[in-house]
Amino acid sequence: MPKPRKNTGEKNLISANLIELRKRRNYSQRLLAYKLQLKGYDMDKNVITRIETNKRYVTDIELKALCEVLEVTYDELIDGKKS
Repeated sequence: MPKPRKNTGEKNLISANLIELRKRRNYSQRLLAYKLQLKGYDMDKNVITRIETNKRYVTDIELKALCEVLEVTYDELIDGKKS
């Protein structure tokens, strides 16, 4: 069974918001990956790049990790809406 995609062929909903949130904190992709790894999450710079370019699906664990490190809610990460 094929994995679901948006009508545009994108593989995740967070790419643009992740870029915005990361840049708002002046984090490079490498720094974000480092901060994730310090918290015990196995995500490197290549994972961040692939998520931001919509070439990779995002797991629930990764969503949780990104929200934790970026200090945002799921709504802000997924929809760009502050709660």
